Amino acid sequence: MSIFDEPRKETAEQIASHYSAMLSSKSLIDRLEGTQDADELDSILRNTKHLKIMLSKEFWTTEDMSIFEQYIVG
Repeated sequence: MSIFDEPRKETAEQIASHYSAMLSSKSLIDRLEGTQDADELDSILRNTKHLKIMLSKEFWTTEDMSIFEQYIVG
């Protein structure tokens, strides 16, 4: 077994930082909703992907993840 086989253990501070980053992504997506600008649409896509990746992580504890689920399609 290598270090790559072991799940990464996140500290409470790291989890809080990840959650804060997700809130920032949510805020940016909300702010840019309805845009037609290509760069802003790309930013929405990147931040939506970020939310999807972070929702799949297994280190979450009691954080409310339901506020992010509306941004994930498929």
